[in-house]
Amino acid sequence: MGTPFGATAAADPVLTLSNQAARCIFLDRHRLSEAPQGLAKGPDLLEMIQSLGFVQLDSINTVARAHDLILFSRRPRYRPDDLKRLYERDRALFEHWTHDAAVIPLDYYPQWHLRRRRDAERLRQRWSKDRREGFERQFQVVLDQIRAEGPLCSSDVGRDEVKGSGGWWDWHPSKTALEYLWRSGALHVVGRDGFRKRYDLTERTASLRGSKRPGS
Repeated sequence: MGTPFGATAAADPVLTLSNQAARCIFLDRHRLSEAPQGLAKGPDLLEMIQSLGFVQLDSINTVARAHDLILFSRRPRYRPDDLKRLYERDRALFEHWTHDAAVIPLDYYPQWHLRRRRDAERLRQRWSKDRREGFERQFQVVLDQIRAEGPLCSSDVGRDEVKGSGGWWDWHPSKTALEYLWRSGALHVVGRDGFRKRYDLTERTASLRGSKRPGS
């Protein structure tokens, strides 16, 4: 009996796939082998994102933002406000880093504790070399400000600091502190104003308080 899609099984555990089989698997896994139709809001949109694993958020906006194109190409009824509601109102998604910023189903939040722990160690070492000095001194300042004032954007912190010259990664120390505290788990992104992230204390985000890491 032959293997599916023209795949051939070798004597060892390695499975060899034909180009056709690899294409079929890729299209199926990315939900591109099915007809582009169906509902595209609420639970239906969440199911789509769960099957994809995550959707990268992209600031590039030539035709539309990349995350909107990804979802629209699979569900033509999709509109950008559908994702915003699912993320910011329903709290069914959280934002963190895959290979870039992405929205991820909240069900996966407990598994992300390993990524947050690795980022806490790795970024502190790396950013102490290639970001402006002083960001570590701003950790508690930023946390105290958010605790007192509520969710903030990067423009709301470090108001007396010299802003960057316009380079992509030329952040002022408080902006670096925000990003570090988010990536390592003390802060959580609760939404965006335009494309600016709004950060709040993770301990204040009810949807995350019930998300325990595996084994806890």
